[in-house]
Amino acid sequence: MKRSMINATIEEAKALFAKHGFKLPPFAFWTPAEWQEKGPEVDEIRTNALGWDVTDFGADDFDNFGLLLFTIRNGNYNHPEQYPKGYAEKIMMVKENQLTPYHFHWKKREDIINRGGGELVLVLYKSTADEKLSDEPFSVSIDGVRHDCAPGETVVLKPGESICLEPYIYHKFYAQPGKGTVVVGEVSDVNDDANDNCFLEPLPRYPTLEEDEDAIHLLCNEYP
Repeated sequence: MKRSMINATIEEAKALFAKHGFKLPPFAFWTPAEWQEKGPEVDEIRTNALGWDVTDFGADDFDNFGLLLFTIRNGNYNHPEQYPKGYAEKIMMVKENQLTPYHFHWKKREDIINRGGGELVLVLYKSTADEKLSDEPFSVSIDGVRHDCAPGETVVLKPGESICLEPYIYHKFYAQPGKGTVVVGEVSDVNDDANDNCFLEPLPRYPTLEEDEDAIHLLCNEYP
């Protein structure tokens, strides 16, 4: 991904979150120069990968295949004594027809929440033992109501609605065409993007960067 696209996407997300009244924490606005002045007092942000995360999953087609996320809080499975939080929270920007591909998590249980804007479309499957798409039915919780799902069932979340996804539930998602960009929240167990993402088709989690301009904010995997 070009750095210019990442910068523009972050600016778009900041404006979208502000429009919907979602306030980001102060470190969302630190510049690369400010990061150079930070010491061990911000190790929780560094170690637990808080902050901006923009990915095209290696496809180089961000408008159709990608996601912007901001991790607000997170624990750490590798350092539970130092970082004892057993939970994580993210806010995301999902555009119309911008696909996040099929994946599940081995450990993480997560609530996906439509915080505002358009409608979020999710397509769901249970995983087989060898991590393929299962043809077995399963169930999920949608705002506290148990919902039985057929393999490949589509669930549409309108603003205010949410779904709980257990580990080993494959999901892909995008914003409903014609309904607008969606502000998507995630409340979950500890998030570990390095070790707890199983993509149906092997994909890189982070993009390869082309530095065509200076970064306005560092990504969560770039901190000094």
